[in-house]
Amino acid sequence: MQITLKVWRQPGSTEAGAFETYDVPDISPEMSFLEMLDIVNDRLVVEGREPIAFEHDCREGICGSCGMMINGQAHGPQKGTATCQLHMRKFEDGAVIEVEPWRAAAFPVVRDLVVNRSALDRIVEAGGYISVTPGAAPDGNLIPIPKPVADSAMDAAACIQCGACVAACPNSAAQLFTSAKVMHLNLLPQGQAERWARTEAMVERMEDFFGSCTNHGECYEACPKEISLDFIAYMNRDYRKAKGRNRKLLSQSR
Repeated sequence: MQITLKVWRQPGSTEAGAFETYDVPDISPEMSFLEMLDIVNDRLVVEGREPIAFEHDCREGICGSCGMMINGQAHGPQKGTATCQLHMRKFEDGAVIEVEPWRAAAFPVVRDLVVNRSALDRIVEAGGYISVTPGAAPDGNLIPIPKPVADSAMDAAACIQCGACVAACPNSAAQLFTSAKVMHLNLLPQGQAERWARTEAMVERMEDFFGSCTNHGECYEACPKEISLDFIAYMNRDYRKAKGRNRKLLSQSR
């Protein structure tokens, strides 16, 4: 394959950026998108030019670090796929591919395609954990959990914190990410002791950084793990309940 790559280049967060165009010949359709960028960078280094900065780690669709906008779509044109899982066969020979970093006020550009996503960490730090120290691990089947509940909690836990939902949202909202992190714990018995405080703290920390949800649904469409919009509804329900709970009755889960 031969493609034309238009990549956003920006030396730092306080400096101006611009698109640079690269002709990229001899690309195998079986390469992943990141492998294609590796080839481009190898060629740039040989030419004595600055390679393109982008994030990656596991390259297995698990770590969530590889996110970027490809032709205006978070992670590219293949639904339910992280950038590292996207293959060049999804593009036509001779295609012009435009690559940008996530575009959100809460994700300032660090360099080229790398953004600072620490705002997502601040949300998790606000309550995305169980603080009780139980001692030795209990037997796996000690607490009976209905299978639909366990399945739903696992679906929420699939979130890889990549930020695609924020980048795709017209309002740069983080409701899908936050609801996945909240409901992963709120659905399980072990999360009940801190359920209401967790929901309140995480939602309000989210509002410090991100815009408000207006139900566009772009977050779900962009999510590489296809996190359900239902979790946003569940989180909003728990938030409303948390604001009106009698603090003497916090041990009651409903």
